[in-house]
Amino acid sequence: MYLKEFERWLAADLEDCDMKPELMSVQGNDEEIKDRFAVALKFGTAGLRGVLGAGTNRMNIYVVRQATQGLANWVKTQGGTQTVAVSYDSRLKSDVFAKEAAGVLAANGIKVRIYDALMPVPALSFATRYYNCNAGIMVTASHNPAKYNGYKAYGPDGCQMTDDAAAIVYSEIQKTDVLTGAKVMSFAEGVECGMIRFCGDDCKKALYEAIEARQVRPGLCKTAGLKLVYSPLNGSGLVPVTTVLKDMGITDITIVKDQEYPNGYFTTCSYPNPEIFEALELGLKTCKECGADLMLATDPDADRVGIAMKCPDGSYELVSGNEMGVLLLDYICAGRIEKGTMPANAVAVKSIVSTPLADAVAAHYGVEMRNVLTGFKWIGDQIAGLEADGEVDRFIFGFEESYGYLAGPYVRDKDAIIGSMLICEMAAYYRSIGSSIKQRLEEIYNEYGRYLNKVDSFEFPGLTGMDKMTGIMTELRQNPPAEIAGYKVTKVTDYTKPEETGLPSANVLIYALEGGATVVVRPSGTEPKIKTYFTTLGKDLAEAQAQKDALAAALKPLFS
Repeated sequence: MYLKEFERWLAADLEDCDMKPELMSVQGNDEEIKDRFAVALKFGTAGLRGVLGAGTNRMNIYVVRQATQGLANWVKTQGGTQTVAVSYDSRLKSDVFAKEAAGVLAANGIKVRIYDALMPVPALSFATRYYNCNAGIMVTASHNPAKYNGYKAYGPDGCQMTDDAAAIVYSEIQKTDVLTGAKVMSFAEGVECGMIRFCGDDCKKALYEAIEARQVRPGLCKTAGLKLVYSPLNGSGLVPVTTVLKDMGITDITIVKDQEYPNGYFTTCSYPNPEIFEALELGLKTCKECGADLMLATDPDADRVGIAMKCPDGSYELVSGNEMGVLLLDYICAGRIEKGTMPANAVAVKSIVSTPLADAVAAHYGVEMRNVLTGFKWIGDQIAGLEADGEVDRFIFGFEESYGYLAGPYVRDKDAIIGSMLICEMAAYYRSIGSSIKQRLEEIYNEYGRYLNKVDSFEFPGLTGMDKMTGIMTELRQNPPAEIAGYKVTKVTDYTKPEETGLPSANVLIYALEGGATVVVRPSGTEPKIKTYFTTLGKDLAEAQAQKDALAAALKPLFS
């Protein structure tokens, strides 16, 4: 079957001139053909994500058109404004795919609002809400390597699409022939006939104003003298992040030179992920050269931000997503109480794989902490619930350990723009009182205990990878471990059982261990890997690390 589909693509008059040579180069190579055509990229709540190239299992204009036709079929049943917002980042062909999607929507009689230049995930979420759209499309593969691209779909609330809506869209996609099934209109024709319009400056201004309104201590940064190094990692963060920082009074910003402008090849770091040291290496070098107080890096679609903080000895230390989530929660709570802006019955939200230290901090300030499934849409879902009850102002902060933060209801996805703003404001505040982020973090550990949170990943590439992952999760459920590294398992929480967790079903297992440590096992939703999240608690870092190492060593054979 896949050979027949390969021959059909080979014989077709393909519009993308890169595809024909690629197909000809794999002719006669069954393994390569199978990899491209044996399956199609699956559309789920995270949309599509795959390697760029020719074939049904690749990201290309035909797969994008097919997905957009499926989305258009769903939008047509939704009433409302019959409008879809579109944005894209700096990845290879992101602009091409965004315009192709806009053309398919226009050909289906659906109006489009598209940004006139690359803009990040939070800007797409905001535009979807600002223009009362039925849906939104963000062309990005987030922090994946350069050979990937993707397509995220959003609902009318600016949150990533729900399971039910995604299932309907996927069903419509499957009815659409990948090469010929989508209605098509050129982008130029769509603009000319008025079906495709650009997002106005009013939309961008409203986004920046909504973010800046969430400052905890407005005006503080104007006099703090904070010296910042910033890297957009060749992505979409440069304009929005620097605009907001300059508006709040941070003017001493050194941009990491080779990572300043959009570049989908990401030549300075093969994996543009602010969670990893390699992505921040150039920024750290720049920090040492100019003596910066702080370094920020946002990923290509600018929904996540990583930092390095200056230590008292002049060295720089990376801050984990869990640590920054706790620091921001602590700063927002303390600052809003001091300023009298803390709402009654305040709510914070985090994912179940994020550090329990945040629960302790929230309890200290009298804030309700809600724990939700992994995926920022579940945090967005909590905001939507508060909004429906007329209590949206109760939401003060949400975060995931994977460096995603949000401190307001103006969008429904993680936002590196507001993350950057609040991190800088926090750094400026601690500097103004003779302290630092590093010092405050140590104070938090002294107060609540030395938590350590680490994530290990096990990759399962190739067509059999998903089957191996399924087998491992099945084995863990059928034969649950009684102990891990000598620590007795006191409780197993299986998130495929909503009746026990009170949350929607998810392929996640959490093991509570004697002594307070936890281990979470979760297959990634976007990549062929299983992640293990360790939380250990010791009298000091060395003790917490030793326990983590023992737990990881005991689990490793299960994932081989």
